[in-house]
Amino acid sequence: MRQFVICGHQVPTTPDFSLDALASEAGRLDLLCRCLNAAFLTSHGLRESVRAHLVLRDEFTVTVDGATVRNLHPDERSTAALIRTALEHRQDAIGHQPAESSPGISIRRMGLEPILETVARDGTVVQLHEGGDPVVDVEPPTDPVFVLSDHEDFTDEEASLLADVAGERVRLGPTRLHADHAVTVAHHYLDTDGYTNF
Repeated sequence: MRQFVICGHQVPTTPDFSLDALASEAGRLDLLCRCLNAAFLTSHGLRESVRAHLVLRDEFTVTVDGATVRNLHPDERSTAALIRTALEHRQDAIGHQPAESSPGISIRRMGLEPILETVARDGTVVQLHEGGDPVVDVEPPTDPVFVLSDHEDFTDEEASLLADVAGERVRLGPTRLHADHAVTVAHHYLDTDGYTNF
């Protein structure tokens, strides 16, 4: 299982946003939608053994499970609509219990720290950061959980938490990448067994 945890620092936590202004009025939800598309979609297919967690303002986590998700299409608008539907079910999320909003998509009242505690039980937490070790020098973990930030850097609190939880801190290359591109490169790194098998 591959997992991605993406921190959305300014994304709305209510469904009151327009699908026509994701970049300007929805806290760069467009970027998180592209991260989901990069995490799951292949050419005419879907990665089923992937799970992605969008941490929204450290209040809610929207989880997408590749094994059961439906209606995930390669356009940002329809993906944002799925997230908006999840936010419409936020009142049904009691404590850390998830509320399913559509097949394969759920929402929980859970910020970064508890979601990291949860995913760390299933795999190795890997922080993607420009200051990390070169990914080519790191053995690919069996069940990686890649943690990355949106268009903003990790906050000091997030960085401190990751320093305690992450088994690895890696950079994917010499050039700073958009979060969605980082997801694609991380998949390629794993697909090729650390760039050794094509």
